[in-house]
Amino acid sequence: MEPIHIRATPGHYQCHKGALDELPARLKEGGFRNIFLIHGEKSWEAARHYIPELSQFHAAFSKYRGECSYTEIERQAELGRLHDADLIIGVGGGKVLDVAKAVANELTIETALIPTLASTCAACTPLSVIYTEAGEFERHIVYPRSTHLVLVEPEILLHSPSSFLRAGIGDTLAKWYEARSIIETLPSRSVPIHFAYLAAKSCRDVLLEHGEQALNDQKEDHLSESFIKVIETNLLTGAMVGGFGDQYGRVAGAHAIHNALTHQPETHSFLHGEKVAYGILAQLALEEKWEEIKELLPFYEFVKLPVSLSALGIPDVECLVKADSISEYATQEGESIHITKIVTKEELLKAITKLEALTKIKH
Repeated sequence: MEPIHIRATPGHYQCHKGALDELPARLKEGGFRNIFLIHGEKSWEAARHYIPELSQFHAAFSKYRGECSYTEIERQAELGRLHDADLIIGVGGGKVLDVAKAVANELTIETALIPTLASTCAACTPLSVIYTEAGEFERHIVYPRSTHLVLVEPEILLHSPSSFLRAGIGDTLAKWYEARSIIETLPSRSVPIHFAYLAAKSCRDVLLEHGEQALNDQKEDHLSESFIKVIETNLLTGAMVGGFGDQYGRVAGAHAIHNALTHQPETHSFLHGEKVAYGILAQLALEEKWEEIKELLPFYEFVKLPVSLSALGIPDVECLVKADSISEYATQEGESIHITKIVTKEELLKAITKLEALTKIKH
């Protein structure tokens, strides 16, 4: 076993109504003066009324251009340098926060993150997923240290589009199926890896128990216990799986299939977690865990997660051709599907074909 590097949680994390009121005190406590804040357009509209006055700091604001790409990271880093920033604040969804972390890493300064969506664990995990300008997956980068500060205002997430909460449930559900597939093959488990395993199981258990209620409560504009449990599972518990497990708790088959799906133009309108959710089913098919797939399908149906390639926008008549292309990309050398054993394109294609046949029968 290779040694692991533990970056378990952000340095300081809070999630409660009014959490952002503490931002100036936390920044003053950290000795920060030159604040460079990166935000999305919609995310800033959602968050700005909750963010207190920052006039006591030298603050500059920069709008993100829609993709976590090397081009965008370099553009924002240059602006941060010009501002002589000593802290990067990211306000937004996963890609905005990934840009903020990448810029802070480039400038060797700290990061504070304010998530406006609970669609991924980006707020609490020390990595960025890099895409091309066209939105195609390139790679992910793990940083040497955790985020300094994460403040979560649940009211912002309550009023976010439900599609992002659904996608977050799909992405976080994968923590169990991917981490399990890796950790259960290890000859022994260190204390951190065992904790990653337990955190991954907690992700599954909480989401299956509270996911439906959380979505109903969001629809009713009710800040409930179930809603808080689900957003914190998506943001914090999900991040702890990789934070404690490192390479044994991050990605496996489901994310490799997601990466392949990003290279299919028909899927570009679908969210990260939706593609990962399909990847869970494809990974389980590869593992021949058909009973688990059948148990998950009713939950997927309620949460409106995709169970087939056609549900991801790929026309039925093209599914076989696209499955071949997806299988080829997902099994290329270096992909995470090979983390426990080498998987061939033919093996994955057979699994996806059988999954597609099963989901057609079920739906």
